[in-house]
Amino acid sequence: MAERVVLDESAINRTVTRIAHEILEYNKGSQNLALLGIKTRGEFLAKRIQQKIQQIEEAEVPTGTLDITNFRDDNESRTQDQSKTFQINTDINNRVVILVDDVLYTGRTVRASLDAILLHSRPQKIGLATLVDRGHRELPIRADFVGKNIPTSHKESVEVYLEEVDSKNAVVIK
Repeated sequence: MAERVVLDESAINRTVTRIAHEILEYNKGSQNLALLGIKTRGEFLAKRIQQKIQQIEEAEVPTGTLDITNFRDDNESRTQDQSKTFQINTDINNRVVILVDDVLYTGRTVRASLDAILLHSRPQKIGLATLVDRGHRELPIRADFVGKNIPTSHKESVEVYLEEVDSKNAVVIK
């Protein structure tokens, strides 16, 4: 099957800028806001959104990472150590937390993320930002901030490449 580029580097940059503006509008500024990027690519998208917010608002939004490995319902090798679930240099209790991921598909990653966060803290509100929403939800979950809706078949895969991990920026359908 041929590879089709749906977002190139400049489209990804514009999308991240738009999502940053939408988050600021949703939250009425950067006060009380925190970003948690779901490992691996969500982590880097969250940092990019943080940088855009800093350019726009001249305020640094606490940003961290969320590792949901031990919370996935399809992971047979879960461990009991959940101490490294999320890493952020601020207390996220009573904050507006925006989860950031690269692709929203079945919703199971988001469900696992919610489980991980709520086990350790009680945010005021949790939102979801995703670069790509490809549909095919198995759970009643939707993103608050979507870079691009890309209808796909179950046979197709959406691949997100980010410079920090893959040495290039692109979203392709295979």
